Amino acid sequence: MADKALAISAAVPGGRWSRLARLGSLAGGVAGNMLAEGARKFAQGKRPQLHQLLLTPANARRVANQLAQLRGAAMKVGQLLSMDAGELLPPDLADILSRLRADAIPMPMSQVVNVLDANWGEGWDRHFTQFSFTPTAAASIGQVHFGQRKDGRKLAVKIQYPGIRRSIDSDVDNVATLLRVSGLLPKSLDIKPLLDEAKKQLHDEADYRREGACMMQFSGLLAGADEFMVPEMHDDLTTENILAMTRLDGVALESLGDLPQAERDRIVGQLFRLLFREIFEFRLIQTDPNFANYRYASASRQLILLDFGATRAYPAALVDSYRQLIASAIDDDRQGMNAAAQAIGYFQDDIKENQRQAVLDIFALACEPLGSAGAYDFGRSDLGVRIRDAGMVLGMDRDFWHTPPADALFLHRKLGGLYLLAAKLKARVDVHGLASSYCLQ
Repeated sequence: MADKALAISAAVPGGRWSRLARLGSLAGGVAGNMLAEGARKFAQGKRPQLHQLLLTPANARRVANQLAQLRGAAMKVGQLLSMDAGELLPPDLADILSRLRADAIPMPMSQVVNVLDANWGEGWDRHFTQFSFTPTAAASIGQVHFGQRKDGRKLAVKIQYPGIRRSIDSDVDNVATLLRVSGLLPKSLDIKPLLDEAKKQLHDEADYRREGACMMQFSGLLAGADEFMVPEMHDDLTTENILAMTRLDGVALESLGDLPQAERDRIVGQLFRLLFREIFEFRLIQTDPNFANYRYASASRQLILLDFGATRAYPAALVDSYRQLIASAIDDDRQGMNAAAQAIGYFQDDIKENQRQAVLDIFALACEPLGSAGAYDFGRSDLGVRIRDAGMVLGMDRDFWHTPPADALFLHRKLGGLYLLAAKLKARVDVHGLASSYCLQ
């Protein structure tokens, strides 16, 4: 989320037909761009192929911009595709969809007032001595405003875009159809599991009372862990569509590259320790890997944890299988890895042996930092590239394609996001030492 106030705004289309019309105009715009690009290339004496006309920067920008304006499920599909599909997407589309992991276009003041009136009733300003109608951040399903209560407490108020909840399923289906029929996605890419999970996760995230409860649950679980701060929910102002919480100020983690090496190592080490506690101790994981879910309080050197909408509880049996998988990978025990992966749900009954070994190879790569004695240097490692390349080869094997359970997908996204952050901050972390107490008992 952004540090600066967002000045440009656009109303969120709330009705099903107005949202569908936006997607229809998007399809028409893509087609118009194709015709124009085709005419230009023919004028140059070229005979372009269809995919060359579809996958133009102009078309990719048009798709990304319209998804950002629709917000909600439409934007979430773009986020999931940009993070999960990775190098399977055409480079132009992947680059521009990656913008959807940052800020959305905020809604205008008039729409904000309508949402506040509907949830808090007229005269809601009696609770505040100050309320900023300019959002400080905007994301896929809501935007954040700052205010101050009459008792002096400073608040961050997350306001959900109107109509988001009822548009989730149709938005996801419509966007998937648009991307598929427009040719902007390769036919070999099976995105149905991602779409199903996008729907489920969005319905969870759209319930702000649920998110507030998860936030307070984490606050209790982390009581005594002074390295972290979690906002407090203001229950009297929280509804299904509005989450009111204590305002905690900090800077974006990805901006900490100039901090001393030791401090960067400490910060990333804390996040790895937190992840292991979430998996093996709490069995409750905040699965959204977005860097914006964390902030750094420079004065206290604490990490601020934000956005608990994607929190998922994990069954004990699945956690035990991951413990076995990690321990076996650290010991280079392929038989143990195979048994754990089978229990998690990675292998179909008719999987070929070379495919099975390819999956185990990827697990071994992903566990490389956990098996390395001493500090693992993420800044000097090409681990991300190696995992990507191995995954891309396997993902293009249509005889193999099999989607593991949703819990596994989201856990892998969380770990991958942490690896990306560690690489960005060039951190050196003894991941093996942190994991040992949980996986090598």
